[in-house]
Amino acid sequence: MHTILGANGVIAQALSRALISSSTNIRQVSRNPRKVNPGDETVVCDLRDAKATAKAVSGSHIVYLVAGLKYAASVWQAQWPPIMRNVIDACKRHDARLVFFDNVYAYGRVQGPMTEETPFNPISKKGEVRAQIATLLLDEMKQGNLRAMIVRAADFYGPGAVQSFPHATVFERLKAGKSPQWVGNPQCVHTFTYTPDAGQAVAVLGGSPEAYGRTWHLPTTKEPLTGTDFARLACELAGHPYKLQVAPRWLLKLMGIFMPVLRENEEMMYQFEYDYRFDSSRIASAYGLQATPYRQGISASLGNGA
Repeated sequence: MHTILGANGVIAQALSRALISSSTNIRQVSRNPRKVNPGDETVVCDLRDAKATAKAVSGSHIVYLVAGLKYAASVWQAQWPPIMRNVIDACKRHDARLVFFDNVYAYGRVQGPMTEETPFNPISKKGEVRAQIATLLLDEMKQGNLRAMIVRAADFYGPGAVQSFPHATVFERLKAGKSPQWVGNPQCVHTFTYTPDAGQAVAVLGGSPEAYGRTWHLPTTKEPLTGTDFARLACELAGHPYKLQVAPRWLLKLMGIFMPVLRENEEMMYQFEYDYRFDSSRIASAYGLQATPYRQGISASLGNGA
């Protein structure tokens, strides 16, 4: 049984579609789970409830923690540590393997490419939470208490990735005949992970016994596109004249007074003000998994097909 904790999200959906080629035993778990494949089992569960989490994990061979929480530091601080503890304990109790889908916030600002060996140096409240829960899992792994791995992705983009940065600022605006927008410094490199690539790679890693006990970066293109490059390519593929609107930092701060999402993003702005390079050479070398080129991924994200 493959159990997905955090059903309905874009990564959970991509993972579910990838898993169906090798298994029909897929369990979708969340507070409002939905089937992705016709034969999926659905289980209602709040991961903050230890007993409910243990029950949801019961009978699982592999558990994938791909849950997302409200994008607020206070929510992450209050909820992520107990959720991770509950999931770890449930997997230990039922002898299930654990695959934790993580982001790069724990690394903080990195000069040069981010790799699996990049040390934790968070410079944000959200990054501190991510470092805390990743360390909790790593400690359990080192002590031999459970078989687990951490998989990381850069910022997302892809079809249906409605919570991703490029969705609202680039793709949806182009579909509406408007010019794309960017934040931070559009001349900085910012790499993005294509969500179908992430789902496929997590499925491969989860089914590979030798992959456990390590951290993996999911396939992400090495194409060094800046924000300007990304927007220019998207405009070309959408048949829209190139023009890019860049919101100044002072305006974002002002808007943050009235828009909680922007206010919460303030501490993460360093990711768009300096180069953000994500390296996935390890998984490419070990499993031959290659990232989808931006031209193909952006085209699909615009609805032009893969």
